[in-house]
Amino acid sequence: METGNRMSQASKREYLKRIYPRYQKAAGQEKRRILDEFCVNCGYHRKHAIRLLNGPPPGEKRLRKRRPRKVTYGGRVIGILRAIWEAADYPWSARLKALLPEWLPWIRPRFSLGAKLERQLLTISARSIDYRLRPHKGKLRRRLYGRTKPGTLLKHHIPLKTDHWDVQVPGFTEIDLVSHSGNCATGEFCYSLNLTDIYTGWTETRAVLGRGQEGVRQALEEIRQALPFPLRGIDSDNGSEFINEHLWRYCQAQGIQFTRGRPYKKDDNAHIEQKNWTHVRRILGYLRYDTEAAREAINDLYRGELRRFQNLFLPSVKLAKKERVGSRLRRRYEAPQTPWQRVMSSPQADPERLAALRKERVALDPFELSQRIQEKLENVFRLSTETRAPAPNPPEVRTERNRSALPTSTRHRPRCAPQRARRRRKKVGRQAVEMTRRGKRGKLKNEFSTLPSALGNPAPNAGFPHSHSPDDGGGVIRTSRSRTNLG
Repeated sequence: METGNRMSQASKREYLKRIYPRYQKAAGQEKRRILDEFCVNCGYHRKHAIRLLNGPPPGEKRLRKRRPRKVTYGGRVIGILRAIWEAADYPWSARLKALLPEWLPWIRPRFSLGAKLERQLLTISARSIDYRLRPHKGKLRRRLYGRTKPGTLLKHHIPLKTDHWDVQVPGFTEIDLVSHSGNCATGEFCYSLNLTDIYTGWTETRAVLGRGQEGVRQALEEIRQALPFPLRGIDSDNGSEFINEHLWRYCQAQGIQFTRGRPYKKDDNAHIEQKNWTHVRRILGYLRYDTEAAREAINDLYRGELRRFQNLFLPSVKLAKKERVGSRLRRRYEAPQTPWQRVMSSPQADPERLAALRKERVALDPFELSQRIQEKLENVFRLSTETRAPAPNPPEVRTERNRSALPTSTRHRPRCAPQRARRRRKKVGRQAVEMTRRGKRGKLKNEFSTLPSALGNPAPNAGFPHSHSPDDGGGVIRTSRSRTNLG
């Protein structure tokens, strides 16, 4: 029997609360009568009414039990994946997944992979890698110190590059210096001359003692000889180590295009700024190196195992395009590739150097390379020196007479912090500083556990890099290049 009146949703919920207890206590015929009455009054379908009356009490949410998922990748697979992740210098998940097929010839004999383990290792997704390696990922503190000063010579000869990179051939590069001054910039110390190719991501680094103009030019010439493709152009900041007569004449003689970024615009050199962290600072940390022996040890690492490991075996991602979706900027990246793979696909590469690199790559083992890099880094860390930061001004000594003259609210009150808590905070702080200063590869050892007090007190003038000049003069060169991002 239909009543002809349509009930509101609030009335239906109230009606359900009233009949729900009666329906739960009723027998078979009584339940059928209540169900018929409920359907007629509310206009519900019979199946929907049955679900409401047999469901949870009105006003309470049903707690759905989540079915536990089966473990797809066991401890053996995650253990192998973690060992590869550590040997590859902790790449993020997309790069780690891309290097697994490339490293498979060396993974099989080292870990005795079976068919099942190999299949799981190749099918695990980047999201699963992130989830399973999350407990093992540590956080590193970053502190940036810059020691370059602006250059003023020849700025009107070296044009500004204000456009974006869009090169389709290797050879156009960005360069920069990374200081290894520790916590004090006094005296002469080592720098790392870092160069990265825009198209392939190939990176070469050399250490110089001081930032003399001729030393930087000689290091750049050594890098040019080591590149597997012709050096067509360099783009630098406005530091005097680059804006000088020596480097200008060298580029003119070699037919190298020389441009510079805008003053105080570090995004103009975004590619090399990223490589300064991943290829230099993350490896060597923030310790001070100011001896010839340290420079030779660092160069031995740069010329040998490190350049082969990073360029031949570690993939990087490259920005393909950007698109604006409402107020958000969405970035699309190409599939991760090693710089070696990008060089091999370029017809402009030097065939002789490629043949030598191909023969060298076949004879190398990335796991052994990673181990030798760690051993050489331990030797480099032993050659580091620390210079104490300038001492602060001594505090004013107050006598009992002038202390009593102060108001009661401004008199010094002794702190009541427990000695044990203070010692614990001091110990943890020293360990954090040590890990930060030695880079991500530098693991804590007993011989490095005790640090001088100067490590925790950087110089007052230590701040962000001052790598550009306030002078905004100079010509402007505009080409059709658009920047991409290599990670």
